[in-house]
Amino acid sequence: MARFDRYIPGQFSWVDLMSPDPEASPRFYQAVFGWSPVASQDDAGGSYTMFKLQDLDVAGMGAMPDEMKSAGVPAHWNSYVTVEDVDAKAAMAQALGAELQMPVIDIAMGGELVGRMAVVVDPEGARLSLWQPGSHPGAGLANEPGSFGWNELCSRNVPAARDFYGKLFDWSFRPADPAQPDGYQEILVGDRMNGGILPWSPEMGEIPPSWSVYFSVADCDETVKRIQELGGQLLMGPTDISPGRFAVAADPQGAVFDVMFMHQPD
Repeated sequence: MARFDRYIPGQFSWVDLMSPDPEASPRFYQAVFGWSPVASQDDAGGSYTMFKLQDLDVAGMGAMPDEMKSAGVPAHWNSYVTVEDVDAKAAMAQALGAELQMPVIDIAMGGELVGRMAVVVDPEGARLSLWQPGSHPGAGLANEPGSFGWNELCSRNVPAARDFYGKLFDWSFRPADPAQPDGYQEILVGDRMNGGILPWSPEMGEIPPSWSVYFSVADCDETVKRIQELGGQLLMGPTDISPGRFAVAADPQGAVFDVMFMHQPD
């Protein structure tokens, strides 16, 4: 079982949902993944739902603020990367050409610092969250059915993306297929696979550069069937690829996510 109590800098460590309907979303994901939602409130008065599986934190959900709704921001999943110093990384991201969508803030609950975070938008427009852990290191369970198992950037300029993220997080990259050096890129932290970069192709249409979250499942087809029965949409697949079988779906509020059965989860 892939249990975690810490993440090294540069690792993806957490995912959360920004939902315009914080009452309906937990019911959907509870039925799809078996999550137990636990509502909480931070010291600033903000509400947050922690999703648990096997009594471990696996994901979170925040209620979308009215200003985001009025601006037409869709429901979405966020990916978080662990950093040692979020102030320094946010400044570095800006120096490398990113925008700071949300400045560094402290998250505290019951007087305890849960962590410090910021949200950056890379030079292509993909949003990513930075997480400096306090009492909350990230997901207690990952790479297991019902938890997140992969994070992937869709990029229209893979060399620029590698340059930006390589400098920001000290990531290295290797082609998934050595015969296609400009194809799909695996992200490495040290010698550990940490996600991927998918080159945009014309058949993807108007998909903007963005980070997507993959959730591990025991059966891709059964999960897709359940998603559809619960009012979600199937956007692509299910499709077989070398690591397993995956599909792209959207929840009833429109947040896009991937589900994947992995042959050999790491």
